[in-house]
Amino acid sequence: MNQQIILVSRPKGMPTDENFAIVETPIPQPKEGEVLIQTLYLSVDPYMRGRMSDRKSYVPPYELNGVVGGGAVGRVLQSKSPSYREGDIVLGNYGWQRYAVASADQLQKVNPELAPITTALGVLGMPGLTAYFGLLDIGQPKEGETVVVSGAAGAVGMTVGQIAKIKGCRVVGIAGSDEKTAYLVQELGFDAAINYKTTTDLREDLKAACPNGVDIYFDNVGGTISDAVMTMLNYQARIPLCGQIALYNLEKPDVGPRMQTQLLITSSLMKGFIVRDYASRFEEGISQLAQWVREGRLKYKENIVEGFENTIKAFLGLFTGENLGKQLVKVAD
Repeated sequence: MNQQIILVSRPKGMPTDENFAIVETPIPQPKEGEVLIQTLYLSVDPYMRGRMSDRKSYVPPYELNGVVGGGAVGRVLQSKSPSYREGDIVLGNYGWQRYAVASADQLQKVNPELAPITTALGVLGMPGLTAYFGLLDIGQPKEGETVVVSGAAGAVGMTVGQIAKIKGCRVVGIAGSDEKTAYLVQELGFDAAINYKTTTDLREDLKAACPNGVDIYFDNVGGTISDAVMTMLNYQARIPLCGQIALYNLEKPDVGPRMQTQLLITSSLMKGFIVRDYASRFEEGISQLAQWVREGRLKYKENIVEGFENTIKAFLGLFTGENLGKQLVKVAD
């Protein structure tokens, strides 16, 4: 039998176990042009929270009583497509289930010899590409500039910071524990890092860490953290708007400082983006990211939770800051 995690009710505020159910279904059988996949690793990501609400966004919301969709890496067990054969490792978006049938044209081969297969869901996958295009295309870092990254200990944030260092920038990370800030500085080479949970004055700490102001703010979180960074913007600063995890579980619209005046005064650019905007350039991004990984210039961290039954727990941990790096669930060997 197959096991699937389905969404049984739409969360109000922070999701809970009661919003999900694990159900058993027969293992599906592939038709012509399809393959049967055994899931090895599942991805859990903050954007999934938005899809659990019934509101317009850049992708349709999850259907109630449907499988929670998301990235997964698996092994082909049976193929009815000439593009794949039994034993191939593939990346797909078929979601939280032990077995899945997918159309061959909706999958990508993963080369286990290039890097560990988990990286297809992390540094060489959606998070890495998000960091690469968001920073380089929107941020356009120049040597000597100051880059601030919120959510800096997550899969996207730590990649952004390291690419900024490769480009010769001063990099300041904001994260939620002393362990995380120490990792950013000592292991990844950030110039400074601030623990937003223990600071008594985030603005003053930012002033100390960014004596020349902020040229690029890579915004992963929104909320009061972003409010503080915005006061530090230099002339013609750039703000890639990637995520707003601080706001995802709010039950009412957020009301905070309105930053249009600050953007106007500093002639700054804020641009929201979704990684699929760059789909035509994914090969370029993966190639460059893989090169940096091979050269040891780009490190990555994975937080792997064992067991399909712990997928929901792993997802909820994203909102309490339990993960350092990319949050994954190991389903099978």
